[in-house]
Amino acid sequence: MGFVAVIAATVASYVFGSVWYMVLAKPWMAAAEVKLGANGRPANASKPTPYIAAFVCTFVVAGMMRHVFALSGITDIGAGLMSGLGIGLFLATPWIVTNYGFAGRPPVLMLIDGGYATIGCMIIGLVLTLL
Repeated sequence: MGFVAVIAATVASYVFGSVWYMVLAKPWMAAAEVKLGANGRPANASKPTPYIAAFVCTFVVAGMMRHVFALSGITDIGAGLMSGLGIGLFLATPWIVTNYGFAGRPPVLMLIDGGYATIGCMIIGLVLTLL
């Protein structure tokens, strides 16, 4: 597992996130109270900053997961998927739920974003163990 695996895992998880949020766009925008422009799309949709930041953050997660996998000897696909599930479901999602709970955000937003964190980490774990 090296730099190429981290890049591939980043791209795979990022692409999944794109599909996830396209499919769940309406409920996510409603729950997140995203400001919409006159065209009905998010007001900041044309700004690249959130997309670049999301890619960089996904890269950081993939890089750290690669580091943890290397230290833990995780090399097979099943262990990669289960470890990704554990990281997403038991590390990332609880932080999202905690932050959203104190911010008074709706549970559906916790489910959508927590679901992305969990499945995205599983995808990263899969790709890291495939390459």
